[in-house]
Order: sequence, then C-alpha cells, then structure tokens
Amino acid sequence: MSPQEDSPYDVAIVGAGVAGSTLGAILARHGLAVLILDAGTHPRFVLGESVIPYASVMMKVLAERYDVPELAALSNFRDTTERVSTMCGQKQNFGFVYHRHDRRPAPELANQIVLPTWFRNESHWFRQDIDAYLFTTAVRYGATHRLNTRVADIQIDAADGVTLESTTGQRFRARYLVDASGFNSLVAERFGLREQPTRARTHSRTLFTHMVGVAPFDEVSDLRYGQPNPWHNGTLHHVFEGGWLWVIPFDNHDRSRNPLCSVGLTLLDRTDPEQRPAPEREFEDFLRRFPAVARQFRDARTVRPWVSTGRLQNSVSRTVGDRYCLTATAAGTVDALFSRGIANSFEIVNALARRIIDAASENDWATPRFADIDSMQQRLFDAHDDLVYASYVAFRDYELWNAMIRVWDTYSFYAAASLEHTLGKYVISRDDSLFRGREGGDSALARGLRELLVTARTICGAVERGELDAGVAAGKLIDHLNAERFWPDYMPHGTPEIKFFDMNQELAMRVMHWSRTEAPHRIRESFA
Repeated sequence: MSPQEDSPYDVAIVGAGVAGSTLGAILARHGLAVLILDAGTHPRFVLGESVIPYASVMMKVLAERYDVPELAALSNFRDTTERVSTMCGQKQNFGFVYHRHDRRPAPELANQIVLPTWFRNESHWFRQDIDAYLFTTAVRYGATHRLNTRVADIQIDAADGVTLESTTGQRFRARYLVDASGFNSLVAERFGLREQPTRARTHSRTLFTHMVGVAPFDEVSDLRYGQPNPWHNGTLHHVFEGGWLWVIPFDNHDRSRNPLCSVGLTLLDRTDPEQRPAPEREFEDFLRRFPAVARQFRDARTVRPWVSTGRLQNSVSRTVGDRYCLTATAAGTVDALFSRGIANSFEIVNALARRIIDAASENDWATPRFADIDSMQQRLFDAHDDLVYASYVAFRDYELWNAMIRVWDTYSFYAAASLEHTLGKYVISRDDSLFRGREGGDSALARGLRELLVTARTICGAVERGELDAGVAAGKLIDHLNAERFWPDYMPHGTPEIKFFDMNQELAMRVMHWSRTEAPHRIRESFA
C-alpha cells in the first residue's frame, strides 16, 4: 500500500523520464517507498533517441546488479523490439558524411563506424514508448506517481528531510530528493546552483522534429561512398562547418511499425534569438545551402511542430546537497553529438541507486555519503564538453574532423568495452565492489582517456584561436593516438587514409587478446 501524503516517502523523484523512472524502478524493486512526480504525462516527445554501446551495457549492468530484469530488454535491439516496442529502429553504424558549402560532396570525405552486430545490435529508441515502459516498470514495482503535478516549492531540513508543494497546494514529504526534471530544475533555481554563464566551452543550439517520407541517403545520393554498411541502417550525421544534422530512422528494418524519422539541425550560434527565422524557414535555408542533403528530404513532411531551442549547454556548481541530488539534464547538458547524454545518466543512476538503498537501510542520509556522485557528474560533464567542443572546432576542416572521429571512437570503445568486462566478472563473482571501484574514474585507462580528450580540446582550441593550422592539428592528434598506443598497429585509428571501421568478430578477438597481453599496462590492467 502506498504511504499517505502526510507520511514520508523514502525518496521523491522529480522527473518521470528515463533517468527518473529507471532509478524509481530500482529503488521500488528494493523495497523503498518511492514517489515519482512530473509536470507532464506519458506518452511524450523527448530527445535522446540514438543508443550507444555504453548505454546498452549499462542497462545490462542495472538489470543484473539490482535484479530488475525488465531493464535488460533495453540492452539490445532484438529484445527491445520483441519485448518493449516495434516502433524503434535499429542502429548498425555511426555514419558521418562531410559537406562543404557551394562544393560538391566527395566520396573520400565520409566516415563510418560499423557496430559489432555479431555481438549486439543497438537501437534507435522511440522515446515515447521507452519512457512509458520504464515509468510503468517503476509503478509495477510499487512506486507511487503523481503526473500532471508541477512542484512549486521545496523546503529542505537537513535533519528531517524534504517537503515538496505542488502548484495546487498538495504537499509531499520524503527523506531524500532526486531532481531529474530537466534544465528548468527548481532545485537548481532555489539554491542558486546554475552556473551563469555555464563553464561549457561548447556553444550550440538545435531545432528538431519527427518526419515521414525521409528517403534513405543510400538511395538518393549520386555518389557511391563505398562504406561497408548502409547509411540508413544507423545514425547518419551530415557534418559541415558550424554544425551537424542528425537523421535517425525508426523504419529501417522489416519489423518496424513506425514510419517516422527523427531529424535535428544543431548549430554553433551566438545570434540573438529574436533575430532568428522560424525553424521551418531555417531548415529550408539549410537545405538550399546543401543540395546533396536536400535530396533526402524532397518528399519529407513534418508530423509535429518544430522545436527550436536556445543555447543547449547548462551546468551547475554542485549536484549534491543536504538531502538532495540533481541528475540527468537537471545536472547539466552539453549537446546531442555522439549521443552520450543517456549513457551518462545511466552511469549516475547506477552509482546513486546503491547509495540511496544503503542510506535507507541505515537511516543515514548524511551528505558526505553522496559527495562522490557530484564528482562523477562534474567529471562526466567536463569530458563530454571537451569531446564536443573539440569536434565542433574540427567541423571546419575535414582533415581535422577525420582525426577527431578517431579520438571519439577510442574514448567510446574503451569506456564500453571495459564496462562490459567488469559486468562479465560481476556475473561470475557477484562482487559489488567491481562496480564501486569504477566510480572514482581513477584507473590508469580512465585517466588516459580523459587526458586524450583534454589533449584534443587543447589542440582544437589552438586552431579556434588561429594559433595552429587545422592540418597540423590533425597530425598532432593522430601522433598522440599512436604515441600513447591506444590501439595495435593493425587497427585503422592511426591511419587517416582509412575512413571506415568495421570490427568483425575475428578482429575483435585479436584486439581483446592484444589488450590482455601486449597493450600498455593501463589497458592490460583494465581487462585483466
């Protein structure tokens, strides 16, 4: 039975999106009294549709570690389509096609990372179905919900807990508050946590919608790029100086029942929002500038109004305080490039859930036990910003962008592969310290990957300031990757002429053997 409104919940979660609902499901599964509040309801239109390997592995981690098998259904495309929704698309690759204004595209200016579908196929999440699935999972495990309930006031007593009051005067009490509500976080506003201006170096905005009639780029392009996997089978990025366009199809497999395609144009822009054209007009202007892209949208029609944002980036000075924690987009936002937002959110859910369960068991909600969650979130934000900032600078020159893709893939591969390795060890030993040991981000490999991003940010920053030629910068990035021996010599990351990466099963086995035997110590110890 749910507690009465005047009885305290263990945890109140503001925000019924993927982070809030996943956390709510885990906590309710472990017997905590959970309240989920949200100003909206389900279904809803939400960004964050392209799933990356790290997010998929983390869903398996959450399912195994916290005994919530429903989460495992979201760890791969097959189970998602069979057990959750036939409205999701498949993701077999990350595709990047580079465009220059007033110049014909060239087949050599394209990159593709083919994902190891022999191991796991990733997904394009149709978020209204995914979010609803996670929310109902939380409710099925016993979480109480109050949708269409906007929180208007928060009172926090460090010794006693949290009192929330809605715009209609309802009051709710909880021992702990998790704010996963988004950019307009009331906690951030109430306690003056929002950094003004944000410390993020990235400065972008976006306009996005869902469309029907978006043609596969493979069918309309007059060039043959020679990539190993169809562009339409994955997430396609049209990249150009000053921004990028995402194309995320939900209809790219035979079992799909969804004709829609997610489309979003993200731009570096510091102009006054009042001076910008309507998003429909802005998108049409973009297509006129890039006719090779326009072919894909010749018969496309929107099925919902465009959404046009201001600056995407926001950050907070701290994410943890007495009796509260901010997470997901309430704790900070960078950019949709490389689709890291959901993965970062799940990483925090994994660490935060264990601390909340332990706090409830011991009736000890002291702030210090949550302090390292803040360190994790700030570290993830800064690494994400380093990666995206450097990439936007690299968009101005294909040679530099070609080098940055290798930096990103190195960071992405080792983050996911090392987590997969940890999960494998946990399944055998059930030793929870394996996950706790990762949370500090202080392994030699984790430090090396962050240093790689700092190096990329520093080099690209010099390009942005006009202190370094883009071609020279590209060479420096490649030289750094090679000098640090992130990859064996037979992998393509140190060879700029190789634009397409397809890690088949045989190659993957070779790399994993190398990572345990011949790789630098920082890599070997992470796969021991």
